Amino acid sequence: MSPLKTALSCFALTTHLFSINAVSAADKEISPERKSQLNHIVKQDCGSCHGMTLKGGLGPALLAEDLKEKPVLFLQHTILYGRTGTAMPPWKTLLTEQEALWISQQLKAGNITDK
Repeated sequence: MSPLKTALSCFALTTHLFSINAVSAADKEISPERKSQLNHIVKQDCGSCHGMTLKGGLGPALLAEDLKEKPVLFLQHTILYGRTGTAMPPWKTLLTEQEALWISQQLKAGNITDK
């Protein structure tokens, strides 16, 4: 295996292990009530640009199959800091890092629902 492939494999494994640890940390620190609010925020506020069914609109689709190649930490960063040169605003003044992580995990898992 080339040194580049080895380095990328190590990075991917480290990111995966960090994400596994972050999953339990995000769940422990967010109450069920807040999770319900976050679900609503995604459906309503994010849905205003990404489509009410998250299939895309002004912003790209946020369905699990569309996000499968995006790392959870990339999604969390995008939520917190926005995307320069696009309509995606930063949400860091309204969401904690744990909340953005939880939303990212739920989007990747296809768990954002109409509940």
